Amino acid sequence: MDTIKWGIIGCGNVTEKKSGQAYNKIAGSKLVAVMRRDAEKAADYALRHHVDRWYNDAEDLMNDPEVNSVSIATPPASHLEYALRAIKKGLNVYVEKPVTRNAGEAQQMADAVNQSGAKLTVAHYRRALPMFLHVKSLIDNGAIGDIRTVQIRMWQYPRPKLQENAPPNWRLQPELSGGGYFHDLAPHQLDLMLYYFGEPAHSTGYSLNQGQFSPADDHVCGQIVFKNKVVVNGSWCFNVAKSEAVDSCEMIGTKGKITFPFFGTFVTCKNEEGEQTVNFTHPEHIQQPMITKIVSYFKGEGPNPCTIDEAVVLMKVMDSFTIFR
Repeated sequence: MDTIKWGIIGCGNVTEKKSGQAYNKIAGSKLVAVMRRDAEKAADYALRHHVDRWYNDAEDLMNDPEVNSVSIATPPASHLEYALRAIKKGLNVYVEKPVTRNAGEAQQMADAVNQSGAKLTVAHYRRALPMFLHVKSLIDNGAIGDIRTVQIRMWQYPRPKLQENAPPNWRLQPELSGGGYFHDLAPHQLDLMLYYFGEPAHSTGYSLNQGQFSPADDHVCGQIVFKNKVVVNGSWCFNVAKSEAVDSCEMIGTKGKITFPFFGTFVTCKNEEGEQTVNFTHPEHIQQPMITKIVSYFKGEGPNPCTIDEAVVLMKVMDSFTIFR
């Protein structure tokens, strides 16, 4: 297909700046329709972003003869249903993270993709950002030698600063999100670990609801041992004092250390040659580099930047941290 013509299912906050406007800024890509169950909000979105058509029913959008690709940006509870329906209609699919609520649902999606030959990509867009590609380059080039341990800390106030401008509602309803803030934020971090270090050999962890602020667990700990013998330890706590909020990743190797925040803009590398910090400015539309790769993939001009099979592995890791207490 010469042009990827997008329809967004669920044109909420995540699409306002991160992705929605990017579809029209990439060669061979155009946003032609949007859908939201609230018709008034769908119409408003279409008007503000100069989109030709809007719908309040996903079936109508998927039946739009001009739409050949859909972006599923609803809460995770409906990702599987919409993806399966789109695949049956022969549409290309881009699914927000987490791809589903759990590994079982992700596997169902993977089975449908693999049986149909459909094209589906998962929105782990940090894989395409220069900052995290820089980290990958440091790792691959041996800047800190052989990596021994990685320490991830994401500690936030009960209403994380990272989410203060977004309604929390569905994120704290496990039946809609799969869990709590861990399910919303940790996929960004854990997918990068899989992207950097490959296939895990084992993962385990636990979760609990310490603060009782919502039905969702607010404290998660986990460990991954990769087949290349890198060990990753993670701690996610969403009930600490505002003064103790932390977003950090430390990679310790035989020759030094790489440090960076997942939701920040710098990478520090300290090794035998000294210490260097590189600062980055993220794109205006943070998903645009990833969407550029997806357009190329959907057009048959490049590889899939994040497959559903990779997302299944991620969801299995997340389940191993949260399902068994």
